[in-house]
Amino acid sequence: MIRNTDRLIMLDTETTGISIAQGNRILEIGAVEVINREITGSTYQQYINPKRDSEPGALEVHGITTEFLSDKPPFERIVDEFIDYVKGAELVIHNAPFDVGFINHEFALCGKNIKIEDICTITDSLDYARNKHPGAKNNLDALCRRYGIINEHRTLHGALLDSEILAEVYLMMTGGQTKLNLDASNDNSSTGLSLDLSNLPPLRVVKATDDELQKHNQLLDKLSNNGENPFIYQKNNQELD
Repeated sequence: MIRNTDRLIMLDTETTGISIAQGNRILEIGAVEVINREITGSTYQQYINPKRDSEPGALEVHGITTEFLSDKPPFERIVDEFIDYVKGAELVIHNAPFDVGFINHEFALCGKNIKIEDICTITDSLDYARNKHPGAKNNLDALCRRYGIINEHRTLHGALLDSEILAEVYLMMTGGQTKLNLDASNDNSSTGLSLDLSNLPPLRVVKATDDELQKHNQLLDKLSNNGENPFIYQKNNQELD
């Protein structure tokens, strides 16, 4: 498998519970594409019928009900399109062992004789954050606060929303995007980090007072030789205003 390390996929899953041993399954996958450190706008999202109810604690986190998932496809019906979307990329996952374990479990249940590590490179952004900010909280909410990323709309966890947030966090945490969209008319919902310059106030110009100018000139006179000020730029022996 040839892997494209310039293509990052920010990935997250929601599950019916935290324990595979207790029969828990994936019920949502979300992914956001980043190429050459730009959020491209290409995403993958799929709700999945896990064929079981969510545990109460998990339901409180994601709010995705059994009734909502009742008409969604099972994992075996979406597995090939999911593999096609992520194969060859570097997957960036916050707390990667959790999601990787569930994905590989789903692969096994539907008869795929592969692991996600066989087709993708895995990067754990939580490990990266812990090394960069030792002793601090490093969940996505804490990282958003640290890097000034707005996430007030995140009242419940969702795989695609968390992947979008992770994309912005990871790019900031690893040095920022190499290109920022500075078009003030651009809708920044899919491009990630962009700057809206349309509502900025005019720059304030503060001029020196007469007293400040007099003191400034007195200081320059003290530093000059024979009354000639060496600090005034001259061109063709003419002082510039």
